Amino acid sequence: MSNKDVVRKLSQSYAYTSIQMHEAVARKAGLSGTDHKYLGFLMQKGSMTAGELSILTGLTTGAVTGLIDRFEKKGLVKRQFAQDDRRKVIIVPDNSAIMTLLEPLYRTFRSQSEQLIASFSDEELNVIEAYFIKAIDVMNETINTLNDKQL
Repeated sequence: MSNKDVVRKLSQSYAYTSIQMHEAVARKAGLSGTDHKYLGFLMQKGSMTAGELSILTGLTTGAVTGLIDRFEKKGLVKRQFAQDDRRKVIIVPDNSAIMTLLEPLYRTFRSQSEQLIASFSDEELNVIEAYFIKAIDVMNETINTLNDKQL
């Protein structure tokens, strides 16, 4: 098996294992795996409308309403009316509440990940960084292509 094949298989294995780990964390937090990831979108991107969250996730507006309802019930987000247009509702993540819920579940993983990263030289980290940047670009290109096509 060539090095390229090994890296491709390891990349797939990493992706699958990441999904399994996030599902396990989500279950411990009382969330579904997809809800957990969408909560991550809100933390990363910040406040947004339900429509913006729908576009970001690919969910229907009805599904986003259910998602927001579940998050609000757990005290993880709040709905606020937009100041310039009270018909528009902004979803505001409560990052403190989210971190209180998730941080203990990631503590060991984060510590071990930091130790792993520290074990690489700057040169090796540059290669790893380049791989992730390019891999993310390829995935975003694929997402955009699939979203633009009528399936």
